[in-house]
Amino acid sequence: MKRESVREFFRRLAEANPHPTTELEYGSPFQLLVAVVLSAQATDKSVNLATRGLFADAPTPEAIITLGEEGVAAHIRTIGLYRNKARNVVALSHLLLERHGGEVPRDRTALEALPGVGRKTANVVLNTVFGEPVMAVDTHIFRLANRTGLAPGKDVLAVEHALMRRVPKEFLRDAHHWLILHGRYVCTARKPRCGECLVRDLCDFRDKTA
Repeated sequence: MKRESVREFFRRLAEANPHPTTELEYGSPFQLLVAVVLSAQATDKSVNLATRGLFADAPTPEAIITLGEEGVAAHIRTIGLYRNKARNVVALSHLLLERHGGEVPRDRTALEALPGVGRKTANVVLNTVFGEPVMAVDTHIFRLANRTGLAPGKDVLAVEHALMRRVPKEFLRDAHHWLILHGRYVCTARKPRCGECLVRDLCDFRDKTA
């Protein structure tokens, strides 16, 4: 996809949705961090159903520690890998208190040092909580970037770096949210809804659906 097409691609997405955000429900940076950790190999919908009860009972790191692994697991057992995730949530709560005064750090290295937090999770937190112009690449964005020709890459890190180079600066802060929503609801995996797509004419995908 040519540079001028990339700019127009994001201009249209921005016009259609000027203030995109995550579909995960949260009431604090800590709760978003937990929700993103839980969302690995799970849908945002399933995470929201689980965290409504979890955050009502344990909204802070201190409360999560008091609840304990079994208590957290009881709330999130409908999510895949729930026991391992419960262990990570309790462990990261301990580390936030020990190292950061209970606050979520605005630092990639510090975030990635927390149990259950990888590069993608750190990027989501940095972007959504702190407004950092970073790019969290999930399966939706990886597929969309390659399918459309927006930012092809052989793996998620290659796609992340390509997007950081190609997305115009004025769109970079919200680009992650536009792309994930477009990939989730329009540029879907098995049968993309090309007929509903705002950027169909800019897309390099050859096998467009009617």
